[in-house]
Parts: sequence; C-alpha cells; structure tokens
Amino acid sequence: MLGIDTNVIVRLLTRDDPKESARAHALIEGEDVFVPTTVLLETEWVLRSIYGFAPDRIAIALTSFVGLNRVRLENPTLVAVSLRWMQQGMDFADALHLAAAESCDAFVSFDRDFANIAAKIGTPKVRAP
Repeated sequence: MLGIDTNVIVRLLTRDDPKESARAHALIEGEDVFVPTTVLLETEWVLRSIYGFAPDRIAIALTSFVGLNRVRLENPTLVAVSLRWMQQGMDFADALHLAAAESCDAFVSFDRDFANIAAKIGTPKVRAP
C-alpha cells in the first residue's frame, strides 16, 4: 500500500495536467492507496480555493474518489459522515471537526453560521463559548 498526497488526488479529479493525471489514474488503478484525513482536507481546500469548485461539486468528486476500490482511508466513518454533512451544506473542515468530536457534549465555536447549519441538519450540538 502507498500513501498518497493531495496533488495526486487533485491531478486525478481535475485532469489539469494530462501526463500527471494519467500517472495518478494508473497509480490508483494499480495499487492500494492510503489517504490520510488531512490529505482529504487539503484536497477540498485546493479544489475550492485554487480551482474554484463549488461545494456540491467537491462533495460529489470526493465521494466518488473515496469510493474507489483501491482507496483506503485513515478514518472511513469520519469521512463518510463529513461528506454527508458537506452535501447538506456544512463546510468540509467544520464537518470533519464536528464528526471527530462526536463523543463530546457539544462543539464550541464562535461561527454562528456553522452552529445554524449544524442545528438545521441535526448534527451534534454546536454552541457559542
């Protein structure tokens, strides 16, 4: 198994460099790959900030990627929950943070939009300090 970096996933999803995209595709088709949660977080940021992907497009792309046969995730349950919440309107980083803190009584944040989205979709409680 090989660990992969953000740029491999980005090449695969964006196909912005034909040679590197082909190499990324061949790698993921030919090897089992391990994806740390931090790599997915950075991938979402790159797709949103650098490539201008909309959140719904990112959610679809990441969901398709993590579902590939040879992709192994550091924490599949955390990622699945976070992607589901992202598809319901939550920021991916916020979703990862909240899902990771699921055993806590509440998640504390000054971000009122985050708290409102969490309440709307029925996630664990997000409250102000």
